[in-house]
Amino acid sequence: MQKKDLDWGNLSFTYQPTDYSYACNYRNGAWEEGGLTADHNITLSEDAGIYQYCQEIFEGMKAYTTEDGSIVVFRPDLNAQRMADSARRMVMPPFPEDKFVDAVKQVVAANEAWVPPFGSGATLYIRPFMIATGNVLGLGAASEYQFRIFVTPVGPYFKGGEKAVKLTVPAYDRAAPMGTGNIKAGLNYGMSLYPTLQAHDNGYAENLYLDSKSRTYVEETGGTNVLFVDRQGRLVVPQSATDSILPSITRRSLVEVANYLGIEVDERPVRFDEVVAGDFAECGCVGTAAVISPVAKVEAEGVDVTFPDSANGIGPVFGRLRDTLVGIQTCKIDDPFGWVVKIV
Repeated sequence: MQKKDLDWGNLSFTYQPTDYSYACNYRNGAWEEGGLTADHNITLSEDAGIYQYCQEIFEGMKAYTTEDGSIVVFRPDLNAQRMADSARRMVMPPFPEDKFVDAVKQVVAANEAWVPPFGSGATLYIRPFMIATGNVLGLGAASEYQFRIFVTPVGPYFKGGEKAVKLTVPAYDRAAPMGTGNIKAGLNYGMSLYPTLQAHDNGYAENLYLDSKSRTYVEETGGTNVLFVDRQGRLVVPQSATDSILPSITRRSLVEVANYLGIEVDERPVRFDEVVAGDFAECGCVGTAAVISPVAKVEAEGVDVTFPDSANGIGPVFGRLRDTLVGIQTCKIDDPFGWVVKIV
C-alpha cells in the first residue's frame, strides 16, 4: 500500500479529511446495517436533537503502523464499552459493542494509506461519535440517531511534542458532582472552552480542575486525566468521590502496565494541598491523544509548584511507563495483555 505524500513528521493535531468515514443510522427503534461512505458531511433538520438538547457523545482512539508494516489499534473493546455507557447516560441507544469494533476495523482498513508510517511520531486518530438526528422540540430524547467514525492523521496533541507543559488552576468548574463528568459527552468539553482559551492566552497548555463540590481535590484537565508520581516513586492516580472524572482508557492501561512492571500504584482522592506542598516529583497529562505529556509546573494565584523530575521533560517513572505502553501499542514490545488488535 502506497502511503499518502504527507510531511508525516510535522503534522499538527488538526482535522484532515481522508478517503472514507463510517456511518450508521438508528431509525424505528433499531440500528441499520451501516457502512463506509466517502461523504464527510451531515445534513440535519434545524430541529435535530443535537442542536436542541445537545445529545452527543464521542470517543477517541488511534491506529498505529508497526515496524513490520502492520496496522493495529489499541483496546477498541474498551472504547466500545465506554461509548455504550455514555449513550445510556445521555438517553441514546447504545451502539452494539461488537458492531463498534467491526466499524473501527472497516474504516481503518479503508484508510490504510493515511496511517502514518512507523517511526514518524504521527498516528491515525479515530473519532467515533453519535448525535441525535431526529426532531425534538419539547424537552426529551430524540427518536433517531447517527453513529459515525472519521479518521485523520495527526501529530502530538500538545505543541512541542514531549516538551514539558505548564498548567493553571481556573476559577471555573469542569463538571458538577454526580453530573456527566464521567462520560465522554461534548457538553463537558463545551463547558471548558472558555477557561481553556483563557489559559492558552496566558501561556498555559491546559487547566487543572479541582472538584466543584469542595475545590479541595484534583480532578483532571479539560482534555486529559492527570497522574502523579510521589517522592517515593509510586504512581498516584486521582480518584473522584463524586464520580466526575472520565475513566480514561490510557490511564487504566498505564495502571495495569505499572503493576506489570512492579511499580507501586496508589489510587485515591488527591488533595490539591498535597500538590502545593510539593509532595509529587512528576506530573503528567494522560489520554489517547497525549499518551503522557510531562507537566513542568502548576501556577495560579498564590500557587507556584514545580515538579522536579518532569520540569524539563518526561521523568523516569513516566518515561518507563510511556515507553512500555507505546512499545506495546506499536508492537515493538510483546503484548502480554492481548490489547493490540491487528487490522491489516
